[in-house]
Amino acid sequence: MDIAVGSTNPVKVAAVRTALDGYATAVAAVGIDSGVSEQPFGRAETVEGARNRAHAARDATSAALGIGIEGGVTDLDDCSGLWLVMWAAATDGEETALGSGPALQLPEEVAARLRAGEELGPVMDDRLDTDGIAKREGAAGVLTDGIIDRESSLVHAVAGAVGPFVRE
Repeated sequence: MDIAVGSTNPVKVAAVRTALDGYATAVAAVGIDSGVSEQPFGRAETVEGARNRAHAARDATSAALGIGIEGGVTDLDDCSGLWLVMWAAATDGEETALGSGPALQLPEEVAARLRAGEELGPVMDDRLDTDGIAKREGAAGVLTDGIIDRESSLVHAVAGAVGPFVRE
């Protein structure tokens, strides 16, 4: 099955390729605007971004399935702090399914900057004196010292979203 990914970010595309190894005949990266904030805040906005990317990617191509991935930050009921969350959406044009990756608590210094309106990738780059962390290990890799990274986190979100389209 041909897949369109609503992003040209190499980590997101690699996550789709990994999750759909053995299912996808082709994976095309399509530059899509998520239609949400650069730094989605809250589960609803993060999921909306993933859905928007999935639908727009499929609509822009002849792919059987469109996949959108969105990372965001949110407060969680009964959990203190601000959390990094990852969501994926998959659509065949008629049905849309969702999946999520892990939720990781952000350090308070990072959370304060995000609450003030900054974006996670640049904040992490600034704190680590690096550039482009979102296109490499991501905050997930930094926060877990490499036990997981952004790609592996997103693989689980994609797998959850595509489940209804690949299972018998």
